[in-house]
Amino acid sequence: MKKLLWVLTFSLLLGCSSDDTIDADLENELEEESPTNLPDEVGTVPCDNGLAGIYPCNGYDLVAHMSLDIFSADEANDIWGWTDTETGKEYAIMGLDNGTVFIDVSNAENPVYLGKLPTATSASSWRDVKVFEDYAYVVSEANDHGVQVFDLKRLRNIADVPQEFTADGRYTGLGNAHNIVINETTAFAYPVGTDRDDEFNGGVHFLDLQNPVEPSLAGGWGLNGYTHDAQVITYNGPDADFQGAEIFVGANEDLVVVVDISDKNAPVTLATLPYPNIGYTHQGWFTDDHRYFILGDELDEVRQGFQTRTLIFDMADLQNPVLHHTYLGPTSAIDHNGYVLQDDFLLANYTAGVRILDISDIENSVVVETGYFDTYPENDNTQFAGVWSVYPYFESANIIVSDINSGFFIIKKSN
Repeated sequence: MKKLLWVLTFSLLLGCSSDDTIDADLENELEEESPTNLPDEVGTVPCDNGLAGIYPCNGYDLVAHMSLDIFSADEANDIWGWTDTETGKEYAIMGLDNGTVFIDVSNAENPVYLGKLPTATSASSWRDVKVFEDYAYVVSEANDHGVQVFDLKRLRNIADVPQEFTADGRYTGLGNAHNIVINETTAFAYPVGTDRDDEFNGGVHFLDLQNPVEPSLAGGWGLNGYTHDAQVITYNGPDADFQGAEIFVGANEDLVVVVDISDKNAPVTLATLPYPNIGYTHQGWFTDDHRYFILGDELDEVRQGFQTRTLIFDMADLQNPVLHHTYLGPTSAIDHNGYVLQDDFLLANYTAGVRILDISDIENSVVVETGYFDTYPENDNTQFAGVWSVYPYFESANIIVSDINSGFFIIKKSN
């Protein structure tokens, strides 16, 4: 880029007319020198009067954006993050239709695309990734994909970027999976949304990660049917009967299930939670104190015409949870994935972008939207476009976002 600017400046000094062109050989040389892994926007764009550049916003700035063209992909899907405990560097891991990409975001205003792990089999609109220690685990709806294992320590010293990576391991005891959940405390991974005709009815597989490159099957659970998404925690909430237990909360299409999976050989269903106007029970997350579970239904806006609806269950009694409160957002956009960060719930809200909800007074049924960043400025319609997911857990407070149509974003709360 500097060389191109020098050439253009020198041409002007020589008095070249606007019709003159740069020599074709030099132009080709400049194109070859232009890096293809740089962000489309460099430098923070503040949220000013409701906009950060072209993006509607409230209280959140645009730090960087990288389009899908940079990754040679047509669609983005899931996103997660990894912090290297040895170097302190932060990395984004984003799923695409044709693979998984790794981005160094330690200098957030100048993220660097390090490379791609291609899909294990075929392309798919659905890919999910989670992290255990220094390893990423990738699943997909692609046929016979299994679970790819990638050693993230390989990202520390890469000379030429972007690279095409190979997996360090691959678990093939299952074919397709919609999602994967990890409980780092117990060193188990839980692929969900597998083939409905498999040994666990499309429920959950228990994978032991004691050998992180070679996961091993330790059982599974499918008595409650197909599980689309889930969270697994080592419970430390108000129910004294289950302190220290490993609790699985599954979004099972038309109900929420609560299962004690502490004994992998004998899981126990504690509760099933129906709720009004079910569309498609999609995904949820516990509050930090494990008292409340915040759930999104992906099709209620489509089928019932709700504004964005978020359901909050009181889980004080794991065997008798109750619907505590229902929050309706300001738009009719569909809710997708949501994650709790202390007193905030960050919701990937498809065409309405990332919405930030204050849940500090959730006990009193008070939930208030305090900010947003909309990566899909075209509209807030009830359609499957825009933000797929969000990861808010970096020490830097930078938030990484995957947009189906527009790729990778880094945003941050305005000062």
